Amino acid sequence: MARRTKQEAQETRTQIIDAAELCFFRKGVSHTSLAEIAKTAGVTRGAIYWHFENKGEVLDALLVRAKMPIQHLEEASRADDEPDPLGRLQTMVAEVFRQAERDPSTRRINEIIFHKCEYTDQMCDLREHMRQLRLQSDLKLESALRNAIAKGQLPPQLDVLIAARCLHAFVAGMLDLWLLRPEDFSLLERADQLAATAIDMLKNGTALQPPGAV
Repeated sequence: MARRTKQEAQETRTQIIDAAELCFFRKGVSHTSLAEIAKTAGVTRGAIYWHFENKGEVLDALLVRAKMPIQHLEEASRADDEPDPLGRLQTMVAEVFRQAERDPSTRRINEIIFHKCEYTDQMCDLREHMRQLRLQSDLKLESALRNAIAKGQLPPQLDVLIAARCLHAFVAGMLDLWLLRPEDFSLLERADQLAATAIDMLKNGTALQPPGAV
């Protein structure tokens, strides 16, 4: 009985996340209430509060679910025993682009993040939440880049802090451009080219090395 109850709780949590994805996509985060999510999910507001404290936690769950298919690549790029962290990182970047086009759920979540997540005064907690999520992402990228430096795949003088944020900006910028004008090019078809471009920037961008570096 306990196992069945746990399974039902997980199913309810999944229903809530699915409903939140649709509601956020249709109306934006700030214009969506927890009551609307509950109605779309077919559950009570109490059921939502059993799993999530606020909309920020619901959005976080969406982001985690979207990232799960490439989680192993992200972790591998930072692992000390990974012989090719830069190759893993390039594979991860390419997969981010491919998944954005081929998976409808991932595309909706990207639309929410880039175009439907309004940082109003009433949503200041959500803004801080997103700031922390992006910081965590940048710190993981820094770790992967340091791993690649240690394996001799990147210049030892690389400005890791700025390089990580340049890579983040490149990926986010390409996603944003494609979401606004998907008819211009296919992320699915260009994924490998775009990922290689990002890695070339890290390997060959002399401007990413501190002044005076040899």
